[in-house]
Amino acid sequence: MIDGLPDDLEETLASDPRQSAAQLIERLAELGWTLGVAESLTGGLVVSSLVAVPGASRVVRGGVVAYATDVKQSVLGVDAALLEAHGAVHPRVARQMARGVRDVLGRDGQPAEVGIATTGIAGPDSPDGQPVGTVHIAVSTPLGTRVDTLALSGDRDAIRAEAARIAVRRALVAL
Repeated sequence: MIDGLPDDLEETLASDPRQSAAQLIERLAELGWTLGVAESLTGGLVVSSLVAVPGASRVVRGGVVAYATDVKQSVLGVDAALLEAHGAVHPRVARQMARGVRDVLGRDGQPAEVGIATTGIAGPDSPDGQPVGTVHIAVSTPLGTRVDTLALSGDRDAIRAEAARIAVRRALVAL
């Protein structure tokens, strides 16, 4: 069990991550929607899993690895006061990253329809005292933005991989 994971999502996580990515690409294509990804702790794992799917170029606009806090602000538009008050690992930061990447990776003045964002603490240490394994995943669509706060376990690689896998599934469930 993953603390903080909605039951509907946890039940579907047993499927192959490659299948989830392919399903997300297919669903986006059916809708005629595009997607942008903003990643911190996952460092590109989410967008990499998506572009591994043949035909991903139909819907994936790109990804922004905003690992440094100032990049979250300058590139994705995360509020400086929020970052100062709470740091980069916060649910509202994930929410703003997901909304911001839609704008940054949109085209012709229109945002991408879907934005996925990840931020968290993968370890081995925590720079701000939050528990290692704290992860916030946001998915933003024209219908709204949802943030899931999770407590993942394992080593650094396991936390990052699981966060990326959940992010793809969370986006699929949101559609």
